[in-house]
This record gives sequence, structure tokens and C-alpha cells, in this order.
Amino acid sequence: MAGVIALGGVFLIGTLWYIFVEGWSWEDAAYMTVITLATVGFGETRPLGSRGRLFTIALILLGLVNISYIVNRFTEAVIQGYFQQGIRLRQQRRLMASLSEHYIICGFSRTGRQIAKEFRAEGVPFVVIDSETDSVERAQNEGYVVYQGDATLDDTLLKVGIERAICLVAALPSDAENLYTVLSAKTLNPKIRAIARASTEEALQKLQRGGADAVISPYITGGKRMAAAALRPQVLDFVDGILTGADRQLYMEEFLLDPAFCPFVGQSLQRAKLRSQTGALVLAIRRLDGTLIGGPTGDTILMPGDTLICMGTAEQLQNLNQLLGPIGSQQLRKPKNI
Repeated sequence: MAGVIALGGVFLIGTLWYIFVEGWSWEDAAYMTVITLATVGFGETRPLGSRGRLFTIALILLGLVNISYIVNRFTEAVIQGYFQQGIRLRQQRRLMASLSEHYIICGFSRTGRQIAKEFRAEGVPFVVIDSETDSVERAQNEGYVVYQGDATLDDTLLKVGIERAICLVAALPSDAENLYTVLSAKTLNPKIRAIARASTEEALQKLQRGGADAVISPYITGGKRMAAAALRPQVLDFVDGILTGADRQLYMEEFLLDPAFCPFVGQSLQRAKLRSQTGALVLAIRRLDGTLIGGPTGDTILMPGDTLICMGTAEQLQNLNQLLGPIGSQQLRKPKNI
């Protein structure tokens, strides 16, 4: 841009010289300036004296310097990929603008990378936010949609479509940053589900008071899982096998019963015959008031707003999804390679 502006200034100086000093018309002056700067080798539009020829020489030199500068910068831009980067940024902005009912991962540290890996395995749309250039480049190299910015700022969350997202995971290294992020997210989208990482029990309580729907402490959770691996290794392997990974055979999924769509609301499990029709097993039911019914019997009544926690193969859960829904705004998630 600097080179183009400078070239325009040289063109203006040349044109004004030929008009006011040489006494030419606007057309002749502009024409003479263009062929001089372009060094095309045409003759003089009108005869020039010594002063006019000296000025023309200076004009040619200025034109060569400016044009060379523009060509050099353009070549450098092509070599360094500036234009390709600009195209990628525009494509990324269009992609973010088109995201709907997506997930937002704040922070691409070790925790964030594992979350992104699981999200990719589940085939859900998500976007990563991180302020560090190295983390952003790593996320891009792994093929994730990523935005470089401060996740604690409202403007950053708005640019990744916080108002259209269904869940935000705050996995930043600082508990304070996670708290600010959750507060901002809940302010911009009160319906969003916010999950936060906490390093201490005190931070866990503050994040819960700040509006986080779920708070995970890697140290507490890691300690519990290590104890479970020591005491009940087979149970832990089974649970891990149905909760995570892309190569599992059994899945667990939750279904929200919407009376506007679900034909089985008000019926018992025995009458609904979900197991016999789909093969999926209903492990538990979470009532609207938070009450958890583990191992529901055939006499358990399905109520409006119930969340069914079910287990089965991908095909069985898909059949259950079709039988119960459409349920809420989400379709059944399963790994893309299944």
C-alpha cells in the first residue's frame, strides 16, 4: 500500500509539473506522466527544454524506484504466503459464522488437546480459542477450527458464536481465567452449558458459584480414577470403553424427553418397550427436579423433562433416537468412522 500511494504521489507531481510549468493540457500532462513512469519508450508529447528533460529524468528514476519496490513487496508476499493466509482467515471467519449448536474449547493445553481429540472422535462441531501463537499453530496443524484471542473477553466469545453454541469448556491454565470465561459466557448466553477446569477445591466452589454447570478438577478426578483402577480395574476398563475412544463397540448416550415430540411420555418403561424395539438398555433416569433413578424397573413412568441415560451399540442408540425424537436440538453423536 505504501508503494502504491507513493507511485500515485509521483504521478500527481509529474502531471502538475507538465500542466503548470510546461503549460500543457490535463490530457497531455497525464499521458506524458504515464508513458514516462511506464518507460515504454514513446517520444515526447510536446517538445521539452533542458529543465523539462531533467525533470523527466528524475520522474523516470522515481517511477523505477516505486515500481521496483511494489514488485519486490508483492513477490515477498507471495513467497511468505500472506495472500494464502488471508484466504484461510476469511474462510475461517465464514466457517465460524456458519457454526450453530457447536462446542467451544477455551485453551489448547494438554487438557484442551485431549478434549478436542474426544470431540473429533464424537464428530461434534467445535472451535478452539487460545491466545498463544504456538498453541494456535498446533491446533491448525491438527486440522481444528481455531481462533486466536483472549477467551475471557466478550468480543472473543462473540466472534466464535457464543450466542449459538450449546456448550463451553473452560480449560485455561488459570482458575481466575476460567472463572472470568464462565461469567462472560453465561452473561452472553444464559442457556449455554459451561464446564470448567479447577486446580483447587476453593476454585471449584467459586466456579460453581460463578455459574459453571460442571467443574472438573484433574487432581481430584485423577486420584479417584487411580483408586478405581486399583480397586475395581475391570469396572473402570468397561466404563472407559463405553465413554471414550473412537474404536469402541458400546456407547452411552443421554436423551431428553420432550412431550411435544416423544410419544412415550406418561407411559411406563414396560409399556413403551424401548428395550425390545431398539435393543438399547436404559441405565438410569434423571428427573426434571434432579432426582436420579438408577436401574429403573418396568413400572417406572416416563415424565416430561426426564433425561434417559442409555447404553447400546451405535445402531441401537440411533434406533432409540428415532423412536423418541427428534429429541431436543441434538442428533445422536457417534464417531465418524463407525
